[in-house]
Amino acid sequence: MDTNDLQKGTLYLNGECIDIEKLEWNAHPAFKGVYLKHVIKGESTGNQLSCHLVRIDPECEIGLHNHAGKSELHEVMDGFGECTLEETTLQYRKGNVGFIPADKYHIVKAGDEGLFLLAKFFPALL
Repeated sequence: MDTNDLQKGTLYLNGECIDIEKLEWNAHPAFKGVYLKHVIKGESTGNQLSCHLVRIDPECEIGLHNHAGKSELHEVMDGFGECTLEETTLQYRKGNVGFIPADKYHIVKAGDEGLFLLAKFFPALL
């Protein structure tokens, strides 16, 4: 899986240039094989928006969960998998975008190559 394009980029935020590659990957506290890189935190946007790189190892998943009061937009950067949103399954392939309305339960599963997403939350998750 090639995640180099965005991961080696620069974030321009509030007059600062931030090297995305230097931001730390954090293991998800509840889901094995899931890692988060907090690119934009709510404190930088007045809690209107947050953006997170999400790396899901092959055959791993972000299990059933929701985000109370927060809508979520997934941009698939690389890999493949699926997002189950209630009774609908969204196919996640590079270039696809999935929208998860606030308060809706969903699961994100990576295929055998893993999955790399840019997840945006409105209002901010963190």
